[in-house]
Amino acid sequence: MIDLKIVRDDPNLVRASQRVRGEDPGLVDVLLDADSTRRSAIVEADSLRSEQKALGKQVGKASGDEKAALLAKGKELADQVKAAVARQNEADEAASNAQRAISNIVEGAPPGGEDDYVVLEHVGQPREIENPKDHLELGESLGLIDMERGAKVSGSRFYFLTGQGAMLQLGLLTMAAQKATANGFTLMIPPVLVRPEVMGGTGFLGAHADEVYHLDKDDDLYLVGTSEVPLAGYHMDEIIDLSNGPKRYAGWSTCFRREAGSYGKDTRGIIRVHQFDKVEGFVYCKPEDAAAEHQKLLGWEKEMLAAIDVPYRVIDVAGGDLGSSAARKFDCEAWVPTQQTYRELTSTSNCTTFQARRLSIRYRDESGKPQVAATLNGTLATTRWLVAILENHQQADGSVVLPEELARFVGTDVLKPNAKTQ
Repeated sequence: MIDLKIVRDDPNLVRASQRVRGEDPGLVDVLLDADSTRRSAIVEADSLRSEQKALGKQVGKASGDEKAALLAKGKELADQVKAAVARQNEADEAASNAQRAISNIVEGAPPGGEDDYVVLEHVGQPREIENPKDHLELGESLGLIDMERGAKVSGSRFYFLTGQGAMLQLGLLTMAAQKATANGFTLMIPPVLVRPEVMGGTGFLGAHADEVYHLDKDDDLYLVGTSEVPLAGYHMDEIIDLSNGPKRYAGWSTCFRREAGSYGKDTRGIIRVHQFDKVEGFVYCKPEDAAAEHQKLLGWEKEMLAAIDVPYRVIDVAGGDLGSSAARKFDCEAWVPTQQTYRELTSTSNCTTFQARRLSIRYRDESGKPQVAATLNGTLATTRWLVAILENHQQADGSVVLPEELARFVGTDVLKPNAKTQ
């Protein structure tokens, strides 16, 4: 959640951020009113408790009719305290809900919606491919992807990665894990089921809650759509040591997304599916270091994209297309030859103190005082990357020549057509 002190001191900054996002600036006034009511309720309850405490001392010194009168007044005062505490609790809940309704404050992102991003750079030049095959046609002819049996077993938007397809994904993710480790990340294989307070704390139970799979009945657990979620919860309710610099983790996990509202979009192949694997970078740092860490995460993503040797562009995502937790987000989008456009492969977000404030993750400053930490996340590799790899490295004979660095992890230089599936 956003810092309440900022809302009190500079409400116009928060209103402006809401406008950049295309969200309601009036929520700032709702929060300010709720905060004022809460503070008044606290003062009232504290005053009554103080009066009750003073009365208790008088009762101990009184006797006879005076004591009886004081006891009667004490009973009346106890009822008033009880009612005041109830009002305080109600005001606390209302203020907390109002605070959670406001998204993170945008930091430098362009205004507008999904199509209003700013292209920061292009890397690599798309090569001319005569009559390119899409990734599914290549995947089927090479014996890498089986969508038909995936649908038979689990329904639409599920798939099997088979043979060299499985090896290709494992090689890609292993390369990401090794690069992350070499860059100071601690590799983690986290749980993929989390409690509601962790999913909500990372900001995924707001506007996009319908994207999340929920286990009902007695479990009350959520399947994660990214290991950002369990990695954010890893230090929940802790004071962490950042005296030696940021804490960096790389989570390797299977991820699940309902893809609600995407019916009819990317139904062919593995671009938009319900289950996929991913290596995700996650960083805890001091707030003043967050912008620099964001650039470092982007740099590590670009290092991975260089290893798969695909043309891509970097975009600065517009405020209206940011998730509620992100103050700024950069996407790397790879060229997809059969679509003649760029599609997202990586995303890195600076969430400033928004998630850590919800999850109560702090560090001690130089004076030893606890302060709220900042969190960031960024994609280091995921199943969707196979789309860009297959399409950009396809050959006229139907084979796919893998980039040298990736090939070392896959165990082969060339993926050749499977005679049984031609």
